Amino acid sequence: MLRLAAFAVTSALAAAAVGPLPPLPLARLLSPPDRLTIDLADTGNRRLDREFLIECNPVGGDHPWREQACARLEALAKEKKNPFAPVSQRQICTMQNGGPATARITGTWNGRKVDSTFRRTNGCEINRWDELEPLLPSGRA
Repeated sequence: MLRLAAFAVTSALAAAAVGPLPPLPLARLLSPPDRLTIDLADTGNRRLDREFLIECNPVGGDHPWREQACARLEALAKEKKNPFAPVSQRQICTMQNGGPATARITGTWNGRKVDSTFRRTNGCEINRWDELEPLLPSGRA
């Protein structure tokens, strides 16, 4: 019995010397993996006008720039930005046309469902599209 008590005290002292363990990212562990489907049209590049799949953590899918796109999504998550949120109706946008390209992104990102449409119809929408490069192809010709 004395040995068991000594072991318990020694274990407690060893754990205290190491310090507290960092919290487990339970929300991240329990959330579905980042998996997005990107459907592109009218980009001006026939090879890109199709549907792509991208997975992050681990990186996978058939997106042509999947590593860079996952890194961009990770950076946006760290900045606590939601790149899939629509442009606010209150925002004043320049009236410029960035071309006919459209994209629909569906799936899961950062533990949240995504179903978002992108186009380049005004300055705000162009900026929103550009914020997601290289997930979405560059609109700059």
